[in-house]
Parts: sequence; structure tokens; C-alpha cells
Amino acid sequence: MQSLSDIKGILVSSQTEDELRTFIDTYRSDERTGVIKLVESANKKIDALEKEKKRTYEMYRYEREYGNLGLLCGIDEVGRGPLAGPVYAAAVILKPDCPLLYLNDSKKLSEKKREELYDVIMKEAVSVSVGFSTCERIDEINILNATYEAMTKAVNGLDPKPNALLIDAVHIPQLEMYKQVSIIKGDAKSASIAAASIVAKVTRDRLMKELALQYPEYGFDSNKGYGSEAHIAALKKYGPCKIHRRSFIGNFV
Repeated sequence: MQSLSDIKGILVSSQTEDELRTFIDTYRSDERTGVIKLVESANKKIDALEKEKKRTYEMYRYEREYGNLGLLCGIDEVGRGPLAGPVYAAAVILKPDCPLLYLNDSKKLSEKKREELYDVIMKEAVSVSVGFSTCERIDEINILNATYEAMTKAVNGLDPKPNALLIDAVHIPQLEMYKQVSIIKGDAKSASIAAASIVAKVTRDRLMKELALQYPEYGFDSNKGYGSEAHIAALKKYGPCKIHRRSFIGNFV
């Protein structure tokens, strides 16, 4: 007879609905209290998976609505508000016939979940591209235009090229050659935009952690360049470093 520990290990490794149903069919007749609880847990996992599939179906609503246009690219940015570091944008073309579960606005996901989904997106997407504008460029042309520039770089890096763009709340002047669909809070409504928000967030966060090693005084590994209390205190104590946006920090130094 299998031990409870072994059975629990099988449940942990059962991720798909088919695997979970196989687990239930295999152990439903086991009358041990611990196994009964594991079977109940498997049923709850199936219920949660079904709910996630329904949520994911809604996340692909715009992809279905505009799918007749051809390849759709989701675009999103991260880093418009920080006092330091570049602004990043990502462009993602997802497979229309292979929906990815758990996509959501990157801000609503844990760092661990973002990292997991980043790997899935990079593996499963038709194409992914990232663009950025430096802090110097932000100071030169302002944050809005720098964001448009980063988005344009991201789209231009895609292969194959998209036929239309799904964008979170903005319209990009430099990409007038594409049909653009602007969706308010699109990173929580469109799977493609959500995927782009995750890729952009993970990419920028990784960079800020690297920059924290060069500039440890400012805590970039934790604040990612945003104006936290500790970050502002460091600015007042040490002054700005090379990656601070001079046009953003006037009130703090």
C-alpha cells in the first residue's frame, strides 16, 4: 500500500485537469482519512482550474473580437513613474489557438508568479520583443514620448510583424501604419496586453536588481527606482546617481 506521503507527492505533481481526474479515480476508494482529504483537495483544484479557464476565456475576448485582422500584438510599458532607471515596453504576439492560463495585470501577480509566466510566455508566444528608453532620453524628450519610443522599438523588433496592436489606454503616433485598439486597463482585460505587461515588468525588475549592485545606497533592488521613503532619503543624503531622471527629482534634492 502506498504511503500517504507518496500519494501527496503524486497530487502535488498533478497539474492538468486530466492528471487531477486520474488522481481522483485512482484514490477515491481509499478510506484512509488522509487520502480522503487529498482527494477532496484534488476536486478543489479542478474547481479552481475551471474558474481560471473561464477567466482566461474572458481575457481573450479582444483577441477573438479582432482576430479577423490577423496577428495581434499586445503592448504595455513599465517604469513611467520611477525617479530612476529606464522605461521599458514589451510587445507580445500570442498563439490564438493556445490560450495561456493565469495571465493578468503584472501588478496583480506575485514576483514568483510573474517569473513563472515570463518563462511560459517566452516559450509559447509567436513572438516577443522588448524596447526601452534610457533615463537620459526621458529627460531629453519627456516620459510620454520616451514611452512611445520604447513601445515603437518593441513592435519593430517583432518577427513576424503584427497586423494590429492591442494597447493599454494609449495611441502610439509612431505606429500609425498599424490599426491600434486602445483598451482602458487593458493589462487586466486582454491576454496579449497582460503578457506584455509581465514581460516588461520582469525585464525591468531584473535590470534594477543588477543596477542595485552598482548603486547600493538607493535600494533599487526593492524599490525598482520608485520614490519610496528610503529612496528619497538616500537621494537627499547622497544626491542623484547616473541613472536618476533629472527631470523627476527636482523636488527631492
